[in-house]
Formats: sequence, C-alpha cells, structure tokens
Amino acid sequence: MDQRKGRGAVMATGSVSLTKAMWRGFLGKCPNCGEGHMFGRFLKVADSCDHCGEELFHQRADDFPAYLVMVVVGHLVVPAILAVETAYAPAVWLQLAVWLPVTLFASLALLQPTKGAIVGLQWQIGMHGFEAGKLRREAVAPLLVKANTRAA
Repeated sequence: MDQRKGRGAVMATGSVSLTKAMWRGFLGKCPNCGEGHMFGRFLKVADSCDHCGEELFHQRADDFPAYLVMVVVGHLVVPAILAVETAYAPAVWLQLAVWLPVTLFASLALLQPTKGAIVGLQWQIGMHGFEAGKLRREAVAPLLVKANTRAA
C-alpha cells in the first residue's frame, strides 16, 4: 500500500461510492478512509484527515447544511405541533416550553452530521478543490485493480 509523504498513515485504496462517502461524512469520519475525524470543532472541518492525510479544507458547505436541517426539522416538528394542538389544545406556554427545546436540540443534533454528509458529497464528486484528489483517485484505481488481479 502507498504511504503519504510525511504523514506515515496508510492511504485508502479503491474507489469510495457516493453513498459510502456521504455516510462516512454523516458519521463525522473522513470520506476517503472512514477512520480519521472530519471535524476539529463542532462545525469546523479539519484541514486534513488525521489518519490518511486527505485534504478536506476545500469544502464549501456554506449554508446548505443549515437549510437542509431547517427543512427536515420543520417537517417533523410542525406536524407534531399541529397534532398536539388539535388533540389536546394545551396552553401556549406549555407548547413553547416543549417545542422550542425539541426544535433546538433536533437542529443541533442534525447540523454536524448533515454538514459532514455534504462534505462527503463534495469530496466524492470532486466539487471545488476536491477535483484534483478525485482525478488522482480515478487514475490510481485501475492500477490497483490490475495489481489485485495479478496477485490473485
């Protein structure tokens, strides 16, 4: 297996599907190797993977993860609010005491995984600065297949 210069960590081999890259990102792991951590802080993507050295600073998730979280949480919380209001008609203060924290915690819980999935998407399809890495992976993949078939 190849070693990255100066990193001492083993590079991931083979191609990573879009689904796998997004799932790894959703879990907060590097989309390349699935081992290293994607985030240095809550929403701050690390410059590179601490395991394989893959560069992650190219990401441009911007406001898209927050928008997706608002759509998902809104579509879950609003029908629940309406159902509770229709069935029980609780006091407004009780509605606020319940639904504001539910909305806040659901949004915070989904924000980092959603951002990770978006970064995984960008990494896998080669968006922004990730295109050089994608071209490198695509050039190496046929060589790995040939090496694996010769070894077998």
